[in-house]
Parts: sequence; structure tokens; C-alpha cells
Amino acid sequence: MSVPFEERSGVVPCGTPWGQWYQTLEEVFIEVQVPPGTRAQDIQCGLQSRHVALAVGGREILKGKLFDSTIADEATWTLEDRKMVRIVLTKTKRDAANCWTSLLESEYAADPWVQDQMQRKLTLERFQKENPGFDFSGAEISGNYTKGGPDFSNLEK
Repeated sequence: MSVPFEERSGVVPCGTPWGQWYQTLEEVFIEVQVPPGTRAQDIQCGLQSRHVALAVGGREILKGKLFDSTIADEATWTLEDRKMVRIVLTKTKRDAANCWTSLLESEYAADPWVQDQMQRKLTLERFQKENPGFDFSGAEISGNYTKGGPDFSNLEK
């Protein structure tokens, strides 16, 4: 299974006025639509452990305190096809229990249905990581999946 889990199973995006954001167990992805023909030198992007700021052509698009902490040294941004900025943030807490309910502390919250779908997805991704011989990409989950699903760490092997 060389293809990443999210590529096999899709992502659960949260739409915003400027684009969308989504997450995996380890990363948060921010996709911002920018005017066609945008050049890299038109973009000002500041990425810190708990803050993000993005401006295009001097116009602020996104700025604020992130929902949770990230590893600043691993954060990246790219301009794709001169029409979209993709920001990739690496979570400091990389487990299914750390499902971000919003991108920023006070903005861009996922609605309850999207939050539920995100949590299900992260729980299945956790199961995939714990059981690499199985393919959970098309699985359905019900029951206790909030906070990353049940804890099996105390079970005897």
C-alpha cells in the first residue's frame, strides 16, 4: 500500500470563503484560491507554531491563531498553477484524538456534520496505521470513534 491513506479514501474538506482546509492524522492542509496569474513574489506568508498569515498582492486573506500547535520548521507553502496557494502544517499532536474542529481558534469552524466526518476519517486513518496489512480506506465506522476511537493499548496480545 504505497499510496497514502488520504489519496485512497479521499479527504473531508471544510469550505471557507477563500478555499478550504482539511486534515490527516499528521498534517493540516489549507488551500487558498488566488487570482489566476498570481506570482510567488505577490504572496506574503507567515507560518509559526500557533499563527498563520497569508496576504496576496498586499490584501490579507487569512490571519490568526491556529486551533492547535504545529511544528513551525516543517510548515510549507506552495503556489500551484498560479491560482492556488497550498499551506501544509505538521501537527505537534499526531493522533486521532487531535481532530481540529476549526482552522483558527475563532474562525473557519467545521459544521457538526463535517466535524463528525473528519473524526471518523482520522479514526480510520489511525486503524490503518496500527494495522498496515489491512485497507481501511473504504471502511465505514460507527459507535465510539470520538476522540480517536476506543483505546486498545491495554489489551493483551
